[in-house]
Amino acid sequence: MRIGIVCYPTFGGSGVLATELGKALADKGHQVHFITYQQPVRLNEFNANIFYHEVRVTNYPLFDYPPYETALASAMVDVIMNHQLDLLHVHYAIPHASAAYMAKKIVETQGKKIPVITTLHGTDITLVGKDKTFAPVVAFSINQSDAITAVSHNLSEETYRTFAIEKEIRVIHNFVDTRRFQKKPIDAFRKVIAPNGERILMHASNFRKIKRVQDVVRIFDIVNKKIPSKLLFVGDGPERPGAEDLCRELGLTDHMRFVGKQEQMEEILAIADLFLLTSEYESFGLAALEAMAAGVPVISTNAGGLPEIAVEGETGYLSEVGDIENMSERAISILEDDAVLKRFKMNAAAHAKRFDIHTIVPEYEALYNRFLIK
Repeated sequence: MRIGIVCYPTFGGSGVLATELGKALADKGHQVHFITYQQPVRLNEFNANIFYHEVRVTNYPLFDYPPYETALASAMVDVIMNHQLDLLHVHYAIPHASAAYMAKKIVETQGKKIPVITTLHGTDITLVGKDKTFAPVVAFSINQSDAITAVSHNLSEETYRTFAIEKEIRVIHNFVDTRRFQKKPIDAFRKVIAPNGERILMHASNFRKIKRVQDVVRIFDIVNKKIPSKLLFVGDGPERPGAEDLCRELGLTDHMRFVGKQEQMEEILAIADLFLLTSEYESFGLAALEAMAAGVPVISTNAGGLPEIAVEGETGYLSEVGDIENMSERAISILEDDAVLKRFKMNAAAHAKRFDIHTIVPEYEALYNRFLIK
């Protein structure tokens, strides 16, 4: 198959999933064409079956805002016609699904029919999609797709509640390459972070308000008073300054590190003992799944799609949003006993295998085959 993948090329879950999917498809012999405004962050190795097409936007003085959606649709048309794509798979509804609809209609006038698969990832439905400025276009574009998938049952249900969707939304969960995350910890790395054998807690996100990163700091403060620990913050975003200020206020500066955006998550997760995810909502929780794949138990909120990937009392614990005391107690219960921690680590790694890339990618291939024009 010759597949076009349209996504955001950033560290967010939708971009990561789309890139890893494309790489897996290429490894299986499919020709994959990424169409986006810059090279995806995880598209960092050569593969003869992977092509990258940059969307170039010319900002004429006439425009107050660059017309990215129009440029994207034009780029799709160019790639579809010049590389004879069999289908388009667009990730994140805005503006990819609407641009794909435009491209599909344009190539139809040139005698080319191309199926469009739209995968919904989360805030394209739960946040941006609910904005009245975008809602009619989002609903129309989704309904015009040949197939719709969502990364969790929770997101599928939320989409039906938010929009008048006329088609089936098929749930295909996010995935992880479990082999990639089966790394042995680098002792020297761990000793730099925790020189006295402290437990290492970790949080990774884009530091948006919905992630509630100050809750992570407050949980760590309670845990650290009982169990000597260190906290790694991975990622960056608008809520980072507030988290840093709270660290200083609580006197935790020497116990925490902000390491910024990282591509090789498997190297960092390998030294972690516990992963904290305090979000108000997660459509799936890819960061939590990657932690589990690395054998790191997860303390998270009971929000969105997280209950679909976590097993209460086995891979970690789920608490209500904002319940810092409960999350702290449960974190301590895992960390204070070596045998308990080892059991949770083993359970997390074993459960993550249910979402292994080699199990999930064939579901996408089967979906593609349903719509290929013979």
